[in-house]
Amino acid sequence: MILNKLNPETIGIVANLLKDGGLGVLPCDTIYGLSSIYGIGEKPLRFIKKRPDYKPFIILCTLQQAKDICKEEIPEEILKLWPAPLTVILKDKNNVSTAIRVPKDEFFQKLLEKTGSPIYSTSVNTSGEPTLLNFTEIQQRFECKVDFMVKNKETQGTIPSTLIDATVKPYRILRQGTFDVSFLI
Repeated sequence: MILNKLNPETIGIVANLLKDGGLGVLPCDTIYGLSSIYGIGEKPLRFIKKRPDYKPFIILCTLQQAKDICKEEIPEEILKLWPAPLTVILKDKNNVSTAIRVPKDEFFQKLLEKTGSPIYSTSVNTSGEPTLLNFTEIQQRFECKVDFMVKNKETQGTIPSTLIDATVKPYRILRQGTFDVSFLI
């Protein structure tokens, strides 16, 4: 099922599909991503992506969901930057390093509120292969493997989020993406 990001009904449809364990392709504030609901959606997402168990997914959250996941208070300098295309590794309540992002995209924020849950996200590709950035290519490779696809533009973006490790001081840039954090390091 291909849905249009601009259709006001899309958020409700996608929220229900995700809550029922569905897996899909979603546009975000960076690139298109393979996505599923936090918790129950991890195994199906690993299967479709062929991703090993030891490699975690980014978790997209509202600001409150991010605070609820984290073991300790999120540093104020990070909170001031979110929402943004900035993924931050923090410790979750189980003391596990977890990559969290509060996306700036309004559609995604509304979707997170509607599901009431964080959402896993990962680049659209099979592990070890190049990331697919063009919706037509994504559709050709993944339409039969996912429950839904939400289209925005043909190319949503070409650069992923910036990834920093905030479990160490000074913070470490693990991937320089669309967001400049050089002033934090």
